[in-house]
Amino acid sequence: MKGVVFNILEEVVEKNHGAEAWDELLDAANVGGTYTSLGSYPDTDMLALVQAASAHLGITPAELLHRFGRDAMPILKERYPALFNAHPNSRSFILSVNSIIHPEVLKLYPGAICPHFQMKENADGTLDMTYSSQRHLIDLAQGFILGAADVFGERATVERFPPGSDKENVLRVKWQ
Repeated sequence: MKGVVFNILEEVVEKNHGAEAWDELLDAANVGGTYTSLGSYPDTDMLALVQAASAHLGITPAELLHRFGRDAMPILKERYPALFNAHPNSRSFILSVNSIIHPEVLKLYPGAICPHFQMKENADGTLDMTYSSQRHLIDLAQGFILGAADVFGERATVERFPPGSDKENVLRVKWQ
């Protein structure tokens, strides 16, 4: 996983829980903690951090990834405003993830492994996003979607189809 993701996680942790919390989390997860934005690090480091943080906060790893994704979006907008400013709303932004956002990520961070989304716009205005990634971080994607709506001053809900269904990797986004 690219170091920039760890850097953003560190910023979210420090913003929400104080500067000491990051060091405590690194100790609890038993990971090194020196992450440079352009570096690549084992996915196991992120998983260990998620497990340690979820145990400390008393929430599931899925809930933690939702929170992280949502809290990360304002930071991403601050760091990469051009990716956001080109869009009038979160729907447009989200629809550009495969064609614009992830290619730009790969330019900035060669070797990054980005998920892919198959998009289906529904007649009722909802958007179905079929998630595909070797990392299986659909919960993080769900948080990113909600965070994008927040950044654009919109309200959205994201329904994940239940595990075991033929659509378990599908997120349905509905804007209010």
